[in-house]
Amino acid sequence: QVQLVESGGGLVQPGGSLRLSCAASGSIFVLNTMGWYRQAPGKERELVARITPGGSTAYADSVKGRFSISRDNAKKTVYLQMNNLKSEDTAVYYCKDDFRGIWGQGTQVTVSS
Repeated sequence: QVQLVESGGGLVQPGGSLRLSCAASGSIFVLNTMGWYRQAPGKERELVARITPGGSTAYADSVKGRFSISRDNAKKTVYLQMNNLKSEDTAVYYCKDDFRGIWGQGTQVTVSS
């Protein structure tokens, strides 16, 4: 059984930064393609960033140049560095093992002054 646990969310002022972490545990030896998604109140869940086992990345247009996804295969952890945060980034952020279809529980990010 594979589990994904996110951490690092919180309240931050506009223009601030946060780093989210997603740690995988259980019967997992290699991280697959991993994605960070978010869901704002009243909106559908959307893909924010994705990283392949080889390190190739892709981003939603709304976060390009501000967010950066990375991975530490030895720690089985994926990160999302979020800079220059805006109020519209407020959402619950989830990580997902895109190959296994497994979701984490989510972590709340609130951008507000």
